[in-house]
Amino acid sequence: MSHALQGSLFGSGFEGAALGPLTGIRRTDLGRGAWVDVLPGWLSGSDEIFTHLAEDVPWHAEQRQMYDRVVAVPRLLCFYREGETLPHPLLSAARDVLSAHYAAELGEPFRTAGLCYYRDGRDSVAWHGDTIGRGSSEDTMVAILSVGTARHLALRPRGGGESHRYPLGHGDLIVMGGSCQRTWEHAIPKTGKGVGPRISIQFRPKGVR
Repeated sequence: MSHALQGSLFGSGFEGAALGPLTGIRRTDLGRGAWVDVLPGWLSGSDEIFTHLAEDVPWHAEQRQMYDRVVAVPRLLCFYREGETLPHPLLSAARDVLSAHYAAELGEPFRTAGLCYYRDGRDSVAWHGDTIGRGSSEDTMVAILSVGTARHLALRPRGGGESHRYPLGHGDLIVMGGSCQRTWEHAIPKTGKGVGPRISIQFRPKGVR
């Protein structure tokens, strides 16, 4: 497995990775009770974290039934359940900081962490909402921290409407909140451009997938 990564302009010079303050986070109201918060470069020195995760996480491939055939899921995966030790202390710290920051709105802490490894532009995730479990009927939050090369996370309203694209990598943070999982869909589209690898870490409350 290749872990080649072109360093970010600022991240590669840090001796160690660190989380910045959340004071610069900016919210966009999507309507119908949905919103997103975005903070570029929340995790400085993120290339160090990418390398650690790429090498040490027990990644696995999955297959899914697609109509009359079984196809490979175009990314590698790893899921950390509630109570399991995350693969780097900074991920635990990030989850705690996010839980504290959103405590008043979310009303509960983030509990789990799902990791996705997009090895190149051929890896992707199709349009979906995180509606397995409580997300199908309740307002909730999904916080995504990205390390590695930036890839576009696309958002579109269910039923049609204006879409949004966020280039996320190199320590960027996006939080999808309110009704976002029910009223909007998100995806990481494939790209024919020569892009490097990216890892996303998705923090979710209990019972949301």
